[in-house]
Amino acid sequence: MIKFIAGGKGEGKTKLLIDIANAAAKTTEGHLVFIDDDSRHIYDLHYDIRFIDTSGFPLSNYREFIGFLCGILSQDNDIVEIFVDGICNIVKNIDNDELVELINKLQALSVEHELDFTISMNNKYDNLPEAIKPLVINREATADV
Repeated sequence: MIKFIAGGKGEGKTKLLIDIANAAAKTTEGHLVFIDDDSRHIYDLHYDIRFIDTSGFPLSNYREFIGFLCGILSQDNDIVEIFVDGICNIVKNIDNDELVELINKLQALSVEHELDFTISMNNKYDNLPEAIKPLVINREATADV
């Protein structure tokens, strides 16, 4: 399953993602991974969550990000959920078509490896591609009025 947290800058997306990850750490039997583009939030996460800072990896498009995820999954068969903070900061210059392609690839990984993804992105709900809108878990807070 893939879930999205969408919204503008400063709307609490990262805090919500961290809260969801920390709650999962208290109840989940498998391994959890939190991916971010820097290490600012490493100490906000439960100690059982593996933190990965992507700033040292040259991920220039969504295909490289999928390869990066496959590398992580190949090293740990017990991962049950991956949290990604700021997908547009990690995968630079991703357009809506590529975002939909990324989601399709993540869905295939989710099914094949029996894991969930929760992803935050700096984008208002109304600006998202139609294919992604049903995956947004904080819809009410992100719709333009």
